[in-house]
Amino acid sequence: MTLKFDPEVADVLAQMGGTDAFQPPRDDVEGRRAFWEPILAASSTAQPFPEDVRMSDSYATTDDAARIQMRWYTKEGATPGPAVVYFHGGGYFFGHIDHFDGTLARYVSASGVPMLSVEYRRAPEHPFPTPIEDGYAALRWLHEHAAELGVDPGRIGVMGDSAGGGLAAAVAILTRERGGPKIARQILIMPMLDDRTGAPDPHLAPFIYNYGDLVTGWRAFLGDAVGGSDVPATAAPARLEDATGLPPAYIEVGQLDLFRDEDTAYATKLSRAGVPVEFHLHPGVPHEFDSLAFTSDVARRALADRVRVLKSI
Repeated sequence: MTLKFDPEVADVLAQMGGTDAFQPPRDDVEGRRAFWEPILAASSTAQPFPEDVRMSDSYATTDDAARIQMRWYTKEGATPGPAVVYFHGGGYFFGHIDHFDGTLARYVSASGVPMLSVEYRRAPEHPFPTPIEDGYAALRWLHEHAAELGVDPGRIGVMGDSAGGGLAAAVAILTRERGGPKIARQILIMPMLDDRTGAPDPHLAPFIYNYGDLVTGWRAFLGDAVGGSDVPATAAPARLEDATGLPPAYIEVGQLDLFRDEDTAYATKLSRAGVPVEFHLHPGVPHEFDSLAFTSDVARRALADRVRVLKSI
């Protein structure tokens, strides 16, 4: 049986011009930012913004004395308890927290779990390890302010999509290396984990639209080190050799996603180290299917699972 798009996702992609829509050349960081960021913004606002969610901004100071913006989303009347530090996608080089306001507000409204979105500094202006250190600083900030925010410090998770999922996984590894603070759960949505990932295999190639972003992102993030022997797991979590002691993980990816194999392998690696893992391989869908076809059955199922996991932290 040949691979094929989920019919609902296929309909949406056809309306958008398919997976062959023009994109700027690889390594054109500014061109790709200009191409993708309006799409991110439109995706965030394509669904209604929940009326029961409030936002406020705070700032954390990193070890290199930078001041990073963070956005706190809360649901009115929600019971205090768990919280999540969230890292947005964008290949490490595009996207801002503003582009994900709607997405995070809908998570918070559905789950009641507050989220802290991090405006981590982006490559290539700020390559590895800066984005990871920014994420770690945000995690420490939430722990330090947990009492005043009504958060249980034993129930703080990290979450992200695409490059943000890779960043969440890297922060979990870095936190283990440094002995804390505690992370109760890592929620990795189609995470970008492996700088060695090459062109998709022939079965996947017709469904892939983000290979240029993958190449551009890793080069921006790691420079000439991409694919070499000295890339640490805190830069590319797929490089991890010993997963012992990492937080329980929820991992999901589409069957037609360029990150399918690296995400499947990471779920297996964690499992073999005794880390509790819930893994979902969604049939017939490409990268960011939930944003592209948010009314599809597969997107609704994925959202329901994410909300369930958020509530369980």
